[in-house]
Amino acid sequence: MANANFRVRFCPSPTGNPHVGLVRTALFNWAFARHHGGTMVFRIEDTDAARDSEESYEQLLDSMRWLGLDWDEGPEVGGPHAPYRQSQRMDLYTDIARRLLEAGHAYHCYCSTEELDARREAARAAGRPSGYDGHCRDLTAEQIAAYQAEGRPAIVRFRMPDETITFTDLVRGELTFTPENVPDYGIVRANGAPLYTLVNPVDDALMEITHVLRGEDLLSSTPRQIALYKALIELGVAQAIPAFGHLPYVMGEGNKKLSKRDPQASLNLYRERGFLPEGLLNYLSLLGWSFSADQDVFSVAELIERFDIADVNANPARFDLKKAEAINADHIRRLDGKAFAEACEPWLNAPFAPWAPERFDRAAWEAIAPYAQTRLTVLSDITANVDFLFLEEPAEDEASWAKAMKEGSAELLTTARAKLEAADWSSADSLKEAVLTAGEAHGLKLGKAQAPVRVAVTGRTVGLPLFESLEILGKERTLARIDAALAKLAA
Repeated sequence: MANANFRVRFCPSPTGNPHVGLVRTALFNWAFARHHGGTMVFRIEDTDAARDSEESYEQLLDSMRWLGLDWDEGPEVGGPHAPYRQSQRMDLYTDIARRLLEAGHAYHCYCSTEELDARREAARAAGRPSGYDGHCRDLTAEQIAAYQAEGRPAIVRFRMPDETITFTDLVRGELTFTPENVPDYGIVRANGAPLYTLVNPVDDALMEITHVLRGEDLLSSTPRQIALYKALIELGVAQAIPAFGHLPYVMGEGNKKLSKRDPQASLNLYRERGFLPEGLLNYLSLLGWSFSADQDVFSVAELIERFDIADVNANPARFDLKKAEAINADHIRRLDGKAFAEACEPWLNAPFAPWAPERFDRAAWEAIAPYAQTRLTVLSDITANVDFLFLEEPAEDEASWAKAMKEGSAELLTTARAKLEAADWSSADSLKEAVLTAGEAHGLKLGKAQAPVRVAVTGRTVGLPLFESLEILGKERTLARIDAALAKLAA
């Protein structure tokens, strides 16, 4: 059911290259918002000055634009809850931390790291939960004064209520957390810098987020956020507690969680290889959700129409590169001819193309493009498929040469050259007939006969339809390449 009041957010930290798991989270939030006619808020969580970078921030925005995941509020768009970068909202967090302290929902904790570690170790040894033990929860004024006289630094901790917290996860159903498993937690560092545990729910409250769709790794923090929300409601900062839905892990090789360090995790890799945004989004949407039992390939518009958070599976989803490539190949075939030609342009020009810019022949490209479109898995494959047209000589591939140039190849090529010279070069069928009859003269079927011709002309054993390729390359260049191959065989 459409609901324009639904508000979701995507709130990445600008650290390093965007990760496909992060993109999957953005996609599910975006699809949810677009399906319901709600609002997509794009917020940047850049409070960690040591790790955040402006370069990563620009990459995030560029990646979202490339994918077509537009946002209704956020950087470059603005909105009623600006600014949308946390580094520009510090005064808000300081004020709310002060109000939480004054209302008794938070307190100063003077425990040193060494003291905390020692008490955790003792708790583990005794078989007790090893979270914070509440040591500073109820300090007297005299104890506080003594700590301050020592010059001890203090963090701010949120005071968890002594009650069981139950909520209904949109993906996992009803979940319950008991108090002993959710201890008091830090919300402000000793230097006054607010922590994620404070700023994230505070911004969700102030930005009136209704649904929090995020990774499963954040599930354990949800009871803490719910308790903080109740305090924020009491303070008049929040109106309500949002609904939470925790998305399944994306698994990589060996069924381990896909990490930023995994080569196949980087969004930039797929962009550089020539995945279409539509193809990549189609595949990523299948990591934890399905369109239907018998359809894996669909448009972004179809995804928006069908997406329902209730259909997301709680089980981990395995990233399968071969399936991602197959789906992308289907999307390449769905493009109309003009869109396909335009999509390939970056790979036909510097710095990707292996030929000099002046050798690119647009008429030849437009002629070969329809044959190439049915063969590509990713757009970057285009250069190896059409380089024979634009390189002065075919690419040298010794493995292909050794595979195709068997005993008798020189004789076959000599006959094929003669047949091709006499053929009608305005007809691919005529060129096919020339090679077919050359093969028959040497007791070979077409498949065997065309292999040496293909390698002589294109440099490779596999590629686009051979006879259409020869027609586009032209008689003069084709015969010259066969002559060069004959000379190499003679040598």
